[in-house]
Amino acid sequence: MSTINSMKQARQAVQWKDLRTLAWWQVLLNVLLPYPFLALAWWSAWQGYVILALLGWFLFFTASFRQAHDGFHRSLGLGKRATDWLLCLSSGLLITSNHAIRQTHLQHHRAPLDESDVEASFYKLKWWQAIAGGTSFWLSLQWHGLALANERSGARRERHKIYADFACVAVMLVLALVLCFSFDITVLLYHVLVMVVANSFVGFVAGWCVHHGCGNGDDEIIARTERNWLVNLLTFNLLFHMEHHLFPTVPTNHLPQLAKRLDKIAPEMTRLRVMPNSSDLSNMFGVPNDVANIENGQKKLMVSKKIIADMNGKFVEGLG
Repeated sequence: MSTINSMKQARQAVQWKDLRTLAWWQVLLNVLLPYPFLALAWWSAWQGYVILALLGWFLFFTASFRQAHDGFHRSLGLGKRATDWLLCLSSGLLITSNHAIRQTHLQHHRAPLDESDVEASFYKLKWWQAIAGGTSFWLSLQWHGLALANERSGARRERHKIYADFACVAVMLVLALVLCFSFDITVLLYHVLVMVVANSFVGFVAGWCVHHGCGNGDDEIIARTERNWLVNLLTFNLLFHMEHHLFPTVPTNHLPQLAKRLDKIAPEMTRLRVMPNSSDLSNMFGVPNDVANIENGQKKLMVSKKIIADMNGKFVEGLG
């Protein structure tokens, strides 16, 4: 079998169209997935269980991110209007405009890792720079998304969707402040603060983690992927990112199946992982590769021991 090392070849070689279909229970899962975790977070915060509340918010944000992401590609299994309503309501809970981010995300697919690709603009930065610039990245996504919406056909309709998102965010902010200062109920205010912090890490996770070290020269590996089952479980399969770039209309529900097909037919396309190995860590922190150093040290130690043993043997023979 010839090596598949281009996105065009992979798209032609891998069967994927059957993965676009969702069962009714998968559609229901896509719609309801974030909300048990939101209930857990709010209940835990109300009871004062801080760690459990933070875990609930992490899972809610990640599940909502998956839901919005599939909504961007119309792959939730819902109609267009229902998807737009869900994205709008979710915007209030996430404290961000999903429809603005949809514009930058679709541009990310049109021209991945290009200068016009705002979403992946952090991929060439150092990891700590991607984290430090997280808040400005989050705000720039909203601004650029609105600008892109104005350039597209049907600009007025898309712009109104973004304004509706911002209205939902405003309602959430006002409600959180009223409940906090008028009724001493702080759960919603905590929710808003956690979502702001979570949004500030989107540039690092959705930009840097899944794209750093990619797109070098003629290399068509423009994204990373992940095979650690626990990581994929906790991130709701969002880190099958190379698979997503190859086949963006495949729902997240079926990305694990798509990954298996790619690994079998085009393994070269999925060779880069999101979770860092020892070499990645050494590059991230600017230190030598410890594993390589240990191996070299062990080899040198074995050679030294052999030399010493030979010398001792010769010395003993000389005494004899």
